[in-house]
Formats: sequence, structure tokens, C-alpha cells
Amino acid sequence: MENDLKSVLSECGFSFKKKFGQNFITDKNLLSSIVACAGVDEDDAVLEIGCGAGTLTRAIAERAKRVVAFEVDASLKSVLARTLAGVDNAEVVFKDFLKVNLAELEKKIGAYRVVANLPYYVTTPLICKLLEEGKSCKSLTVMVQEEVAERFCAKENTPEYGAITAIIALRANAEIVKRVPRTMFTPRPNVDSAVVKLTIEDGRIAVKDEELYKKVVHAAFLARRKTLENNLVNAFKLSREAAQSLLLNCGIDLKARGETLSPEAFARLSDELYKIK
Repeated sequence: MENDLKSVLSECGFSFKKKFGQNFITDKNLLSSIVACAGVDEDDAVLEIGCGAGTLTRAIAERAKRVVAFEVDASLKSVLARTLAGVDNAEVVFKDFLKVNLAELEKKIGAYRVVANLPYYVTTPLICKLLEEGKSCKSLTVMVQEEVAERFCAKENTPEYGAITAIIALRANAEIVKRVPRTMFTPRPNVDSAVVKLTIEDGRIAVKDEELYKKVVHAAFLARRKTLENNLVNAFKLSREAAQSLLLNCGIDLKARGETLSPEAFARLSDELYKIK
């Protein structure tokens, strides 16, 4: 398939654009494996972001009921016309997904899964958009840079644990389902990748105010070397006494730093802050 794709790209006059982070997959076994890891079946609608040359799109379409694929690079139109020839259940939308009205899209497609080889440079904004705005999303199975995948799935008290970890945990269970070496891509990137699956579980961690939870999380990691107490004082304009009282009421050590708190502990802290804000 790799030589076939190279021929199509050459014949269509396509050249890779670094600004879009374009790295295509051609291995059929890998493509099928990604779709299988996503749990896609014949009743599923699937949203793909960054369909590239359409190799993953075709693999998804073989299992799914419907595929809506977004691609920001309009120069791939002629390539996709060939690689997706005969695939009747896939629709390609040439638009920047970050600018899409997700509520409107969901009205059209109903419940869906996300399966994508995400461009590295927009991974976090895309994940956040889907988790914050997606009301009908069942799961996200995405290929990302390996170190980003580790961050998504990290546990507290590890170097990889950060704000994005705790924000994902509010709505989804994250697990790495496959590791993919850089040699599997065309052109070859400088890093290895991993497929991470985020299974949506609404109400997974109950909080009184989701936005406040996110603000607390971001505040905790704003200055990682500072104590949580100092970060709360600075972010929420609290007196030192009020910040200490918050932490003690949640059973959190006054010397604790943000990376020591589990998502559940952040939930308790944000709910306690909610009472006084």
C-alpha cells in the first residue's frame, strides 16, 4: 500500500506540508488494528479529524455505518478522490475542525466515536474541544505523540501527570491501547506514537461546577514548583488563611503540590472552593 500511496501522491502533485504535521499510515494491519481498538461496529457513526490521504478513513468505513472525516488541507482533494473511490459511507469535509460548531454537527450525526491520527501540533486543543463541547461522543481513539499519550494516562505523583490528565479524567477513562514506532509513518516523524483510547463516562467524577474544577486544576499546575496553597492564593485571590482552611477541610497537606492530587482530590477541593466563591 505504501508504494501505491506514494504513486497517487506523486501523480496528484501532492507535497507534504510541515505546518499541518502530515504523517500518513499505510500499513493495513495497523490501520485495521486501530479501528478494532476503537470498538467500531456496523452501527457506529465515526468522526475522523485529519484524514490525510484517507488510508485510515477507508479502514474505518469498512467497519462503520458512516464516517465524517475532516481535513484542513484542500490540496488533498484529488488524492482522496482516488484513495476513497467506491467508499460510499465516507464523507470528507474540508474544514478546520477547531472552527466547527460541534453542537450543529452532533444534531446531524447523532451518537458517534472519534477515530483519528491526530496532527501533533493541535492534539490538546482538539481533545479539549471534544471533551468540553461533545455531548454525543462515546469514545475517542486517537494516535498521538507517545509522550502525550503518557501524559493523558498518567497517575498523580509522576512527572507525566499534569493539568490535561486531570481534565480528561473528569469525563473519560484513558488507556494506551497500542504503541506505534515512527517507522510506520510516511514521511517518518522524529518521535514514536501511541494510540490512546478515551472512553467517555459522564458523571465519572461528580463536581458541583466543571469550570471551577478546571480552573483549580490549571491553577495547581501553573507553577509546579510552588505549593498548592500558594497557587490557590494567587489564582483565586484568597487570603492565606482561607487557602489553608480549604486544604485542611479536604484533608490535603499544606505543603502539597498540584501533581500529588488525584482527580478525585481536585474534585473535593473545587467543591469546597465552590462553597465560598
